Amino acid sequence: MKMESVINSTILSLACFPKSNPSIHHQKTVKARRTVCCSLSSSSSSKNSNSEGDANGLLKEEEEEKYNDIWLLFKEAQQNILYLNKLRLVAVEELNKANREKQLLLDKIQQLEAVNKLGNEQSLWRELLLRIDSMVLTGLIDSAEASGMRKAVMGNKFSVALVFFDIRQKTDAELLAQLRHFSVGSRKNGFHIIQICTEMEPLVSVGSLSSYVTGLSKALQKKGHIVEVILPKYACLDLTEMQGLREIEAELYSYFNGQLHGNRIWTGIVHGIGVTLIQPLYYSSFFDRERVYGYSDDFERFTYFSRASLDYIAKSGKQPDVLHIHNWETAIVGPLFWDIFVKQGLGGTRVLLTCHGFDSQCLEQPDKLALCGLDPARLHRPDRLQDHTMTHLVNILKGGLVYSNKVVMVQSIYSKERIINSFSHGLEPTLAIHKDKLLVSPCGFDNSTWDPSKDKFLPKNYSADDLKGKSICKVALQQQLGLSKNSSTVLVGCISTESLDFDLNNQKAVWNATPKSVQVCTCFWDLYFFEENTGLSAEYRRNSLLAGEMRVLKKVTRTVILNFPWQPHESFIFMGSKATSADGALEYLKKELKDETVRFINKYDEALLHLIFAGSDIILCQSFHDPLLQVPLKALKYGAAPVAVTSNENKFRHFVDREQETTRFSRFISSTFGYLSLSQAVDEIKNSPSKWKQKMVDAMAKDFSWNAECCDVHVSAYTALKSL
Repeated sequence: MKMESVINSTILSLACFPKSNPSIHHQKTVKARRTVCCSLSSSSSSKNSNSEGDANGLLKEEEEEKYNDIWLLFKEAQQNILYLNKLRLVAVEELNKANREKQLLLDKIQQLEAVNKLGNEQSLWRELLLRIDSMVLTGLIDSAEASGMRKAVMGNKFSVALVFFDIRQKTDAELLAQLRHFSVGSRKNGFHIIQICTEMEPLVSVGSLSSYVTGLSKALQKKGHIVEVILPKYACLDLTEMQGLREIEAELYSYFNGQLHGNRIWTGIVHGIGVTLIQPLYYSSFFDRERVYGYSDDFERFTYFSRASLDYIAKSGKQPDVLHIHNWETAIVGPLFWDIFVKQGLGGTRVLLTCHGFDSQCLEQPDKLALCGLDPARLHRPDRLQDHTMTHLVNILKGGLVYSNKVVMVQSIYSKERIINSFSHGLEPTLAIHKDKLLVSPCGFDNSTWDPSKDKFLPKNYSADDLKGKSICKVALQQQLGLSKNSSTVLVGCISTESLDFDLNNQKAVWNATPKSVQVCTCFWDLYFFEENTGLSAEYRRNSLLAGEMRVLKKVTRTVILNFPWQPHESFIFMGSKATSADGALEYLKKELKDETVRFINKYDEALLHLIFAGSDIILCQSFHDPLLQVPLKALKYGAAPVAVTSNENKFRHFVDREQETTRFSRFISSTFGYLSLSQAVDEIKNSPSKWKQKMVDAMAKDFSWNAECCDVHVSAYTALKSL
């Protein structure tokens, strides 16, 4: 503001300066000089007439030079004023930008404070449950009394916040006395679910499992269910968002390799979810490593963790309704539960296995089952853990399928039959036998973060009921990327984690076409460099979760923005990556396109990511099943049409199953966007704008978040388990 006032005063003072013509000043000066000359004597005038003429000439030249200099100074001043005014405008824009960022930050702080206020009340009773577990492990109370206390806490969740507000200041003995005076409430209406898993966002994230565990747990708790999560205490855990982290002052002993081994137990709260971390003491190296997966002793590591988790549940007196396990890493919980733990006070508990794919199964020598207390001879049978192809080995994922009461296959687009027949990776006989207990669930997304009606990153919010803000977001995106600002131009976004490439030979005609009716924004996000680890056997690499035993070297983030000529009747094609790394793919694109409208943004920009979803008319997807980034789900929420691209077809097309035994999401996609190629989508936008708008309004009104179909499928499975 100070600079602005100085500039304004300068402009005012200069504006008052007379913009005179030098010739006019010269005429006035001559007239004045003549008046002076009249007062002189005629004799003096005649004597000096010649010298006076010379003097007049000199004065005239001096006056002209003087006024010319003044005029030049004035012109320079004007240039300076224009420059300063330009600086002022830049400064004002920077100030406005800083104010917007400040307001965004303040809004986020207010939102976090509101969430924390609600979360503190919800996390209090969960922390109380964890303290009860601690009392059992330290011997203060027995399992029966602990069970009654848990019922009291879970049946009176709202009273807990009033009675136990100072829980963190109380010792276990003081808290126990208070708990014993707490009135026993009614039996909880919801389910008590314990998830035994290897990932959870934001503590540890490798693949789609982490967001699935957190998203589903939060959704279940919103509907009144109690969810706990048990994880290994990895050295690489990010504990910044864990509240109330504390170590239970008692060692938990678990069985492994013929002996009992001590473990340290840590508890805390993440997003209102009670989390227990198990840290081995004797086998401390199991989880004190750089990576989560990809070691030759992964079977031993996760078998130890699975057995320790069950020992912890049994010894703490927990009696959950459901043990929810995931993939092969914790599939061994199924056989362990039914062969060893069901008689340890867990007769009312059932087991549900989630499979995020069948490509990783873990084949091992049968004798290794004895490490966790299982009987190899009893389990190495065709109807139990024996592998169908390599019959001398046991298949750990198969054991989870056989010994679980229900199995949920996470797949957004394919039917149960299609998964069994085409994506079972050798498990088709087992899946066919246990077909009745198989369910299919889509993934979801976090609609508390991804919602255009309250997205703080957008210049204007909008919803299915009021779409005006979407056009504003589109123009803002075009302006930010330096594209031509036209809300009627079709804007296509693409967000991917893979190093995609283009078949440039087939598309040069597209790039060189004259009309520019389509703009394309392509974002390569969260890419990874991999290096093959050749120190492991081919057999182990076949069984590893990371196919090919890939080692993550470093994580990079890239955004590529493309705006190129487009011919609506032609197809734009993504081919399989020819580059060996993310940087290679980007350099390949940059070199081949040679277009000034290509932009590379080599940094992660969360605000831009949200704006791309909001400003795009179409979002290209690698598949409609995207459990990692959930791009199709977010696109629908933001009113952008998801169009899938396959790497083995010269067109944007991705057919989905139309069977009734598929997810609601699959049936919706197949009836709306599943048949569309990119060129067909562009044509429909251009030729039938009203119809297209209604289609997008209907899509935005659908709920495909974790709270919707994904949660419903699991609650249905839990309900069915209780009747078994």
